[in-house]
Amino acid sequence: MTTYGDEPFTFTEFAYFAEMARAATSAALARGYALVILPATSRHDVWSNVALDGTVVIDPSDHDPVVTELVRQGLPVVSDGRPAGTLPVTAWVDNDHEAAVLELLDHLAAAGARRIGLLTGTTTDTYTRLSTTAYLHWCERVGQDPVYESYPAHDPCAGAVAADRLLARPDRPDAVYGLFDPNGTDLLAAARRYGLRVPEDLLLVCCSESTVYAATEPPITTLSLKPRRIGTAVIQLLIDAIEGIDTGRPVEQVIPTELIIRTSSQRRPPRTTVSAPRSPAGD
Repeated sequence: MTTYGDEPFTFTEFAYFAEMARAATSAALARGYALVILPATSRHDVWSNVALDGTVVIDPSDHDPVVTELVRQGLPVVSDGRPAGTLPVTAWVDNDHEAAVLELLDHLAAAGARRIGLLTGTTTDTYTRLSTTAYLHWCERVGQDPVYESYPAHDPCAGAVAADRLLARPDRPDAVYGLFDPNGTDLLAAARRYGLRVPEDLLLVCCSESTVYAATEPPITTLSLKPRRIGTAVIQLLIDAIEGIDTGRPVEQVIPTELIIRTSSQRRPPRTTVSAPRSPAGD
């Protein structure tokens, strides 16, 4: 796992990574392999001292030194996330992040949003970069000025601060998409601090696999990246490469996403008061 490079990051606290790791472990065991999980902060010598047949890396950065070293050792490397630039990997599995972002932005616009904001990260991983670029392109296409705040996603406190900054802007958005798991609760809390009602005053969507968002008040719309399917796919590709098996599977696989629509992104129509019919005059 190489997300966020040298920054401290407890990835098992995030539903995406936890689900992906569980699925990957099951897929590896089913084919007679054990899955060893090493943290993003592991030094090169730690990776070198573990007897590995191959490696899965998650969201590698543009010039990830771990990937370069593993390839130098002749190990197959499969990436969860399209590698940027010329980063050498054996295969990769990812989502169509651009299409997913455009779909949810169009959904928010159809619900009545006129100024859609974004909470994004400061890292260079493919997910953050492609999602942010898709948002900027959408804004250009519809003629909206971008309204976004960036923060280091490895910092558990920074997301709440960024959500507060976004809703404190003079050009405050009337809808927000948050790229990361905690953004839904961060934005909901910030909205309450500013007296904004969700969804009446502010529409919300975040990318998350957490079931908690089905029970928030109101329930929050989430984008699912289908981590279980990704976890299974990366392991199948890796073991095929280790064993030299040509299954005909493409070495570049795109997994569909799912927008799970809940109350937070559906603006309620104006309430209509219906009065009882009046009695005829003189009755």
